[in-house]
Amino acid sequence: MQWVLKQNKMKIDYKKELETAAKNMILVHEPNALITMIARLMVQKVGAMHTGILLHDEEEKSYIIRVSRGAAGMKVPAGFARMNYSNPLIRLFREYKESSLVRSGIFIYRENGNLTKRVKDFQLKEVIEGALHQMDILEAVVCIPSYFHDELLGILFLGRKKNKREFHRTELDFFVALASDVAMAIRNAQLFKRLQDELDRRQELFINTTVALAAAIEAKDNYTRGHTERVTNISMDIAKMLKNSSLYNIDDKFLEYLHIAALLHDIGKIGVPESILNKQGPLDTDEWEKMRLHPVIGAKMLQSIKELDQAIKGIKYHHERFDGKGYPEGLIGDSIPLIAAIISVADSYDAITSDRPYRKGRTMEEGVAEIRRLSGQQFHPQIVEAFVKLTQEKKI
Repeated sequence: MQWVLKQNKMKIDYKKELETAAKNMILVHEPNALITMIARLMVQKVGAMHTGILLHDEEEKSYIIRVSRGAAGMKVPAGFARMNYSNPLIRLFREYKESSLVRSGIFIYRENGNLTKRVKDFQLKEVIEGALHQMDILEAVVCIPSYFHDELLGILFLGRKKNKREFHRTELDFFVALASDVAMAIRNAQLFKRLQDELDRRQELFINTTVALAAAIEAKDNYTRGHTERVTNISMDIAKMLKNSSLYNIDDKFLEYLHIAALLHDIGKIGVPESILNKQGPLDTDEWEKMRLHPVIGAKMLQSIKELDQAIKGIKYHHERFDGKGYPEGLIGDSIPLIAAIISVADSYDAITSDRPYRKGRTMEEGVAEIRRLSGQQFHPQIVEAFVKLTQEKKI
């Protein structure tokens, strides 16, 4: 009985570690800093002699050790190993990921090495034997693939434990779960790096990278496909209507910031568990608390890009209400940035008229009526007026 209690306690601890790691990873935008942090975490949490990460390099068409951590003399120098697509370890995780030996999300030298004798597929057997040889070279006892949309982004490998014990199943499960978050975080960091590079070169306003980030959000949330594009289009149409009315000083720069903010208004959902995003029913109180963090998470993810300060305000405050009852800060009336107030109307209208797993979307007429009903309460009256005019002119 005591053993079971210890095991349960271990699971709780690792779950907490996983949540902490995920939160920290989404805030790191530099790929090299990110993988260094991950490698350090892997050594600290299980006491491995050494650990490292093989990362995909698209230009080189190979997988390269980008970071290694561990005891002196055990670390594998960065760049030391460069494995092309024909390398058996890479082939194992790219070509045979549906094999029962790999499908669990982990390849253990001792267990899988013993199973090799029972493999009947000659080609697979040859690949496994080659992969085991590569693990010998790396002095790795465990390899864990990290996939993003079925694309092998990298391989996490672990050396022996300092205490010479076998890895516990709970420890391995932790790293399998971590590998999934690692893939999202690495891809996210790579996209941010491209975004920053484009800013540094002062080229055209990095819309393609922004769209890729928006797509990453929607890939995580099964029930909002197309939501980002619709919210962006409606937001831009509202802003152009307001510009024509001369009520606000809306210039091309404002429209650029609005475009980016609308595309990325839900980027913080990268930090929300998929179990909440894809829940087949209404969220409970605790789940809502986590969901309500996404505007702040999104703002933090972008805060290092100073040129986006106006767009960041749109992301952070798009759930504020005109009557001051919104979140995260309870801003009221005109203290809510115009970009955020515009996105709020577009976002709410699309949510009202879109299907959810637990309810059918309402009609366009019902959606417009609901927006009008909440004018002056949830929404800025002048923005609602521009929105209603758009619907009357059949531009939405």
